[in-house]
Amino acid sequence: MISSTVLFSSVEEDLRLLTENLKQLVGARHPILYAAAEYLFGTKGKRVRPAIVLLMARATMPDRPITEKHRRLAEITEMIHTASLVHDDVVDESDLRRGVPTVHSRFNNRVAVLAGDFLFAQSSWHLANLDNLPVVKLLSEVIMDLAEGEIQQGLNGFDTSLSIEAYLEKSYYKTASLIANSSKAAGCLSEVSAEIAEDLYNYGRNIGLAFQIVDDILDFTASTETLGKPAGSDLIGGNLTAPVLFALEEKPYLEVLIEREFAQEGDIEQALALVADSQGIVRSRELATNHAHKAVEYLAALPHSESRQALIDLADYVLSRLY
Repeated sequence: MISSTVLFSSVEEDLRLLTENLKQLVGARHPILYAAAEYLFGTKGKRVRPAIVLLMARATMPDRPITEKHRRLAEITEMIHTASLVHDDVVDESDLRRGVPTVHSRFNNRVAVLAGDFLFAQSSWHLANLDNLPVVKLLSEVIMDLAEGEIQQGLNGFDTSLSIEAYLEKSYYKTASLIANSSKAAGCLSEVSAEIAEDLYNYGRNIGLAFQIVDDILDFTASTETLGKPAGSDLIGGNLTAPVLFALEEKPYLEVLIEREFAQEGDIEQALALVADSQGIVRSRELATNHAHKAVEYLAALPHSESRQALIDLADYVLSRLY
């Protein structure tokens, strides 16, 4: 399995600068916000989303250095992503993320909500200062999509009639929209053609969907130590993902367990066993693979470069997390 460090080696220095800038941009005004920023951006995350923006910038301008606006776009992308995670953790009452205490459990709910709000506000301010209306529209849409995805997830809890199409739509709003629209925005800043900009969007959409489906599979197949949260936590909370939706087609009793919201002792263990005994995981892997392979097809028009190759390899990296 290729590591994210190797995968993003061509933008390693860009990502180091990004981390330092983020701590300064977010935390300069208030000690508690600086503490939250230091905590959020000081951790050794993979920085997948800003890395994609930086790779897109380099892949669309292979003969020119990337601009400060590209760098700021990468920072905005990570701010929006982090703000959404902080708010999601409050809504979901999650105490851990990737094995690390969440902001609200380390500080409190009030600080977490304010830190998330401040990150969204800061991202909007820096977005406006890019002075590029198409890019402003693209990233503003992402913020709306994130809220829409969270609302859909809340309204559809324990809903066994949810379709795979509705699941993919929610996954687009919560995960893929940011990757798709920030990829297209990077192309806009590079002044690519409308056709290539649309290809970049479709790359991001499909790689984002593959990423989310893989995460949803890992919720059933990975250990608590690997996930940094309890295995099966999505199902316990009523968030029905691809493995469950496919399993429901084979295992009618799973519907009974879900609709009574695992009220009886042993219900959740029985539900996890039914998913494991179905084709749910296998079919979800096929779905993720289809989206990852489709993503790569949309890079065909870009000139050959180290950054383009890294974007291609990212599709394999996403899938390799399953093994």
